[in-house]
Amino acid sequence: MNKSELKSITENLIETFNFAGKESIRIFKEGLKIQIKADRSPVSNGDLKVNEIISGKISQLTPNIPIISEETVDLSKKNKSKIFWLIDPIDGTKEYIAGKDEYTLNAALVINTVPVIGLVGVPKKGRLFYSFYPGESYMIEREKTQKINCKKQQPKDQVVALSSVIKPSDMILNKLKEYNVTSIVKMASSYKFCVIATGEYDIYAARERANEWDYAAGHAIAQNAGAIIKTLDEKPFLYGKEDYRNPSLLIKRSENLND
Repeated sequence: MNKSELKSITENLIETFNFAGKESIRIFKEGLKIQIKADRSPVSNGDLKVNEIISGKISQLTPNIPIISEETVDLSKKNKSKIFWLIDPIDGTKEYIAGKDEYTLNAALVINTVPVIGLVGVPKKGRLFYSFYPGESYMIEREKTQKINCKKQQPKDQVVALSSVIKPSDMILNKLKEYNVTSIVKMASSYKFCVIATGEYDIYAARERANEWDYAAGHAIAQNAGAIIKTLDEKPFLYGKEDYRNPSLLIKRSENLND
């Protein structure tokens, strides 16, 4: 696929993401119906509706590309595809159920182990992030679109890390010390990737956790905006593993976090 094709597919999903985000809010307000999945995690009728909306549009746009969604994946089948979509209709379902505002809607197109297209909607924050090519990452906020490029927003002497938990493990804290982190902010979901792409935060480190659909869309947005994304031991962070499990993760806004 060339750049113009990737751009067209991505831009054709923006309206769908906006609609799906509004539906997630509407369904929450009407009262969620919640079930517990086999892995003991919750799923709501909001997750399922968003999945239906996003998957339906993607199927129209790219009918020959397989879709792997958290809500419909068969984990007993190994992923053998080189080109495929990864969808996490609502990342941060617990946040969503609790009425908080950091849950996200996610879709990514992976081509030869790399997430190329990424869309992340953050409905309750009024933000939508998307990307389709290196140097082509954008944020839509209050109906205004701006290119994002990881430019530092924090004061020059501040290096602010993100964490998915209130108290990171000693291993993660030691890793963050290597980068002279001055403070840590807890944040849920793939929103972390996006606010590193905007330059609002500097770094995120995590041990092995979650699945490929949790990261891929945010990964595309941040990496295409200029962020450096690897494993904690500095190996490439790749997609298309047969079991979908993520390795460890290190996202840096830039090589020098003070720049």
